[in-house]
Amino acid sequence: MPPVRGRAVAEALASWALAGPAIFFLLVLYFLPVIGVFVIALSDWQFGVRSLSFVGLANFREVFVDAGFRTSLLNSVVYVLIVVPGTVILGLLIAVLIESSKSCRSFYRAIHFLPFMATLAAMAIAWEALLHPTIGFVNQALAAIDLPTANWLRDENTALPVLAVIGIWQNLGYAMVLFSAGLKGIPQDLYDAADVDGADLWLDRLRTVTLPMLGPVSMFVVIVVAVRAFETFDTVKVLTQGGPGHASEMLLYTLYRESFEYLRTGYGAAVAVVFLAIVVTLTLVQARIMGRRVHYQ
Repeated sequence: MPPVRGRAVAEALASWALAGPAIFFLLVLYFLPVIGVFVIALSDWQFGVRSLSFVGLANFREVFVDAGFRTSLLNSVVYVLIVVPGTVILGLLIAVLIESSKSCRSFYRAIHFLPFMATLAAMAIAWEALLHPTIGFVNQALAAIDLPTANWLRDENTALPVLAVIGIWQNLGYAMVLFSAGLKGIPQDLYDAADVDGADLWLDRLRTVTLPMLGPVSMFVVIVVAVRAFETFDTVKVLTQGGPGHASEMLLYTLYRESFEYLRTGYGAAVAVVFLAIVVTLTLVQARIMGRRVHYQ
């Protein structure tokens, strides 16, 4: 074997040896479970049953004609439309305020990042106490200033918006940290040039320098927060169980209920496949649309 060819073969073998373990675990932990879910979605298998029959696309047809699924899908879309803009706008605003301050920056970052690091199930219990209809702090504070109170988690008009507010509160620190990192990467020369060009007001500087330079960070934040919003489960399970009625039920809770409470595993797997398709499509569309308006240099 010629020396050059032998060296190329040795480098290829070394590359596969280094990448092999990662590829193996990627296949085992990600791709094989996804294939398994697709197979189950084409069957009528249920937990505890030792046999199954393939039913083709029957589970998918049932998913799309199920009014409960359409309700949970609509709730998920409304939830995302509230959480994503709220998180991005407030995260950017807080990041700008923190970076404009001359002291206690680390303290403010830690305080706002704490909800993202905390266990959401435990924090949901704390929110449940705050939103209690009689002894909760929220209603007591509203009553003290003569404002109307509500049974926030048991009213079909308020349950989903309250969950969205909790979602914004949870993701706010994550967006703030990313925007803070992006703000630190903006050269001061650009702001100086903007001043020379007459953009001396903070709004002009924000519009002409800050927002365009934060394009890549903004795209990443929007995509990640949107995916996390679609994956919401903990707060629904702990606080509302999808109620009242189906007013706060979302896709992952529907998947959980059908698969582990009703033991309709095939139908739940079909919901999982539809959920995966929605998330992947949303991510690709967001990346394509926002990528056209993002400047990386």
